[in-house]
Amino acid sequence: MRKSFDKHWYAWAMVLPTVVVLGVLVFYPLVQGVWQSFTDLNESNQREEICTKVLGGAETCEPNPDAARFVGLDNYVDILTGTQGSFWLQLTNTLVWTLACVALHYGVGLGLAVILNRNFRFRGFYRVALILPWAVPSFVAAFAWRFIFDERFGIVNGVLRAVGIDPVAWFEQRWTSLFTAIVANVWLGVPFMMVALLGGLQSINGDLYEAAEIDGASPWQRFVNITLPGLRPVSSTVVLLGTIWTFNMFPIIYFVTRGQPAGSTEILVTGAYRAAFEGIRDYSLAATYGVLILSILVVYASAYKRMLAKQGEVF
Repeated sequence: MRKSFDKHWYAWAMVLPTVVVLGVLVFYPLVQGVWQSFTDLNESNQREEICTKVLGGAETCEPNPDAARFVGLDNYVDILTGTQGSFWLQLTNTLVWTLACVALHYGVGLGLAVILNRNFRFRGFYRVALILPWAVPSFVAAFAWRFIFDERFGIVNGVLRAVGIDPVAWFEQRWTSLFTAIVANVWLGVPFMMVALLGGLQSINGDLYEAAEIDGASPWQRFVNITLPGLRPVSSTVVLLGTIWTFNMFPIIYFVTRGQPAGSTEILVTGAYRAAFEGIRDYSLAATYGVLILSILVVYASAYKRMLAKQGEVF
């Protein structure tokens, strides 16, 4: 370490500001959150001292007998057993939500990327038009999709009425409500997948397609044996990133379904938010949610990386 510092001191000096910023903005809050998950910290017991003013303007402080204290694994036991929160319902929703969104993101994004990789008129216009949803702030898109699926004034129910079908109360059933959020998130997430996969398609050597066509390979065979293997490095990265982003996608669920009906469409991140900022703010419960979410994603990323390593991919 000392030899490295003496030889490359300039590199250490340039990395140091980044390390300090990460330590202040990432690592310290992370450690603080993990610690809070082992306490009973909430809005009412967060002060360690109770201070009162007496005559003359003086202030006296005494230790708070009800201050937050260390409770060990009690929060984790309460969450996993259902004593507090609705962890298992929210986890089920999160898994369904993430799997459906990522699968649709990748499938639709790949289809659009293959189309846009060809030469046709107005290709540049279509590329820009299909990227536009990515430029819209997610909370703005969420409000728009909430209105689109509105039971009385929404465009979707308006179309259903026009063709003689009864309108649907989208937010009164768990799965129809979750469906609206998935549609909104797919609209937002497809452009990223499309752009990333389009870049991957353009990096594939065109000579491979020409050789395969000369050998009599059908378009489907060229797609399966050249396109998909050629996209594997890009696909592995975007699927991992898309999974993490979707798993933690807060605004779509919060603004589109609002947890309706009766909290049955909440996911883990919205459950953590409601624990921390609604009612009597239970910071320790929210911190426990955060640690569990982080643990799930770390396990997933590790398993995903190991799976890619077995397939010979370097990630």
